[in-house]
Order: sequence, then structure tokens, then C-alpha cells
Amino acid sequence: MKRLAAVSTLALGLVLAACGGPQSLPPEAGFGPNPQLPPPSSSLLPEVRIAPAVGWPAGRMPTPAPGFRVQAFATGLDHPRWLYRLPNGDILVAESNAPPKPDDKKGGIRGWIQGLIMGRAGATVPSADRITLLRDADGDGVAETKTAFLENLTSPFGMALVGDRLFVANADAVVAFPYQAGQTRITAQAVKVADLPAGRNHHWTKSLVASPDGSRLYVGVGSNSNIGENGLDEEVDRAAILEIDPATGARRVYASGLRNPVGMDWNAESGRLWVAVNERDELGPDLVPDYMTSVAPGGFYGWPWSYFGETVDERVKPARPDMVAKAMRPDYALGAHTASLGLTFAEGSLLGSGFANGAFVGQHGSWNRDPRVGYRVIFVPFADGMPSGMPRDVLTGFLNEKGEAMGRPVGVQFDRLGALLVADDVGNVIWRVSPSQ
Repeated sequence: MKRLAAVSTLALGLVLAACGGPQSLPPEAGFGPNPQLPPPSSSLLPEVRIAPAVGWPAGRMPTPAPGFRVQAFATGLDHPRWLYRLPNGDILVAESNAPPKPDDKKGGIRGWIQGLIMGRAGATVPSADRITLLRDADGDGVAETKTAFLENLTSPFGMALVGDRLFVANADAVVAFPYQAGQTRITAQAVKVADLPAGRNHHWTKSLVASPDGSRLYVGVGSNSNIGENGLDEEVDRAAILEIDPATGARRVYASGLRNPVGMDWNAESGRLWVAVNERDELGPDLVPDYMTSVAPGGFYGWPWSYFGETVDERVKPARPDMVAKAMRPDYALGAHTASLGLTFAEGSLLGSGFANGAFVGQHGSWNRDPRVGYRVIFVPFADGMPSGMPRDVLTGFLNEKGEAMGRPVGVQFDRLGALLVADDVGNVIWRVSPSQ
């Protein structure tokens, strides 16, 4: 064991030492409808700039934007990833992490080193496989009720209530449970609605939203690789948003070429579905920008053959110029390696007119860029149903003075009073952002 630990430390040290990389552009160059796309660069091993996960020391918390305050809505959670608000105002929290993976001989030393990296970043803790209910009945911004709402799930993530059925996207299937308003625990057995691509689960999270009329479910399914290196047979119905009929379980690909589509929400102004997408790695510190985009039914967004429209990824063989020609350009870049996961559109007027029309995005933070990027919640203003301007910081301060991660924001959601809730899967906290007065 000592020898293995020494080898692990040596390997990680070599990777860290080998990752000076090219000079980075300013982070803001990777934002907006027309981000800078410099020439790609590559290295023998993945570029690494880890922010080791350390948690929040007593008395520390994130920093809100001027005019706002932050408080802990709930603490003592177990890797909280995703949030959902029920009609009565109760908040559901998916306490979850990656399911066990099958033996993977294809990853080699690169995959092994990436596993070490994810461990230091706090991404390999066992999954609680639980959804917890939080209730703030008195409206003071702190949940006084915390109950195990659903247990023994399989790496749950997305949630959606349609009528009296609560749908949960596990890592391997969408399942449904009966729900009654106000209940604090469900003990009924899950009913499978539809299988989801599983197996290797390189990207394991399965986000979920229902159509406004409840007739369809939409599930984000990430790729099983960085650029298809495990073979496209493993990518069937992956790197895609799937549309599922909740009555029959029938599914089809709604949009494809989306490397890792995570946060999804409906824009009330345009009526269109939007998604936050994590793009590919190992092309240098400034490629490829993560993005959010409105989703065109039947649209193809390039992965793995191209990025941000028709920019060809020369690493992918064989080339497919026919697919590149079909690739749609995303609407708005969110910065390279920011790991933009959470996405929700503004609700209500509590946060003020400056935050009344736009999207809030939880940026989980980079593990492979110097200087580090992400580790914050931003607001992207909208006008006429489209992004309009550069992002504004909403919640920052997740890294300490040593560059360690005290927290990492993931899912974002509004509470019943209109304050913004943020799931922090390293700090094991749900933060609440509201006006300071």
C-alpha cells in the first residue's frame, strides 16, 4: 500500500509539473456569443490545476454580490448536487455522486491519473443515493425540517413533478413515485419509466425537466468519453437530450452533439428549452468554452467532430465533414473549463430589477486550467429571450487564499420567496442568496 501511495504521489507530481501549458487568455475572452477560439494545444498528459477540496472552516462562507447577503439554508448534507422546488415550496436535494464504474482497461495511465485528480477535487466520495426534503415553513431562510425523502436510489440527479407523479433520473433509468402534497417521505417502490444509457458512465449525471404541459420529459445524457475515444458504439443516445413519453416510456433523441448537457430550464419569454453544456478537454487552457444554448428540436451541436459550430477537432478520426456541416453554433459561451452545471432562469422580483430577466449558472470550477476559473455563480442577463451582455458575479469566494476549494457550486434553484439557493457539494451546504435589506 505504501508503494502504491508513493507511485500515486509521484505520478500526480509529474503531471502537475508538466502542466505549465501555453499562456492563457483572460477568462472573459471565453464568454459571450463570439468567444475567442485560439489554436489548440496538446500535451502528453492532461493539464492539471487542482483546487483540493478542504471544506468550509468555521465562520467562512461565500461572498455575495453587493447588495446581497448569503446564509446557510441547510448544512450537514452528503454531497448535495441538484435542487428541485415542489409546488408547496419544499426543496428536494439530490445527495449523489458517481455510481461504481466497471473495470476500465482503456483509460490506461491517463484515466488512472484523472481518477487521482478527481479524488483530490472531492469528486469520488461514495454516493448517498438519497433525495432529502428541506422545508422552511417560517420563511426565515433556514430549513427547520430535513428528512430522508427517498432512499436507495442509483446516483439520482434530475427531478420533476407532473401531477401526482414524481419523476427521478437515476444514473441508469427514469423512475416514478406517487406523491402527495406536503408529505416528507416516500416509501413506495419505484416504477421504471425508461432505461437510460449507463455502463461506463464517464458522465453519470442525468438531468431532467418536464415540458410545461407535462406531456414529455427531457433528460440530459453526457458522453461516455472526451472525444469518442472509447468508440462510438458506446455513445448511442449519449451526448444528447432525450425526449421521453412518461405514459409509455418511449424515447427519442431530441438534440445531439452536446458533449455533457447538464442544467436545463425553460425560458418563459421565448418558450424554448435551454441547456448548459460542458465541452471537451485537452486542447489547452482556452478551449473549448462551455456554453449554454437554446435547444433546437433535432439540432446537432458538433460533438465529437467539431466545437462551437464548425471548428473541426482534428483529433477525431475518421473525420466527418458531413456532420461538421450540420453543427449548430451555441448561443452563448460560458468560459473554457468552468464546468458550468447548474442553470435556472430568474423568477420573481425579490432579487431586484437587475436580476429579473436572465439565467443563473452554477460554475463548479476547473481542474485543468491556470489560472483557475469557475468556482462561482453568475447571472447572464437576457433581452427578448436571448443573452444580452456579459455575466455578473452573484456568489464567489469558494476558493481560499491557498487556492483550495472550500466549496464548489452545482445546482441552482429559487425558493418559494424568490431567494436563490445554491447546492455546494464540497461544503455540503445549501446556500441562500437574498437582498441584504
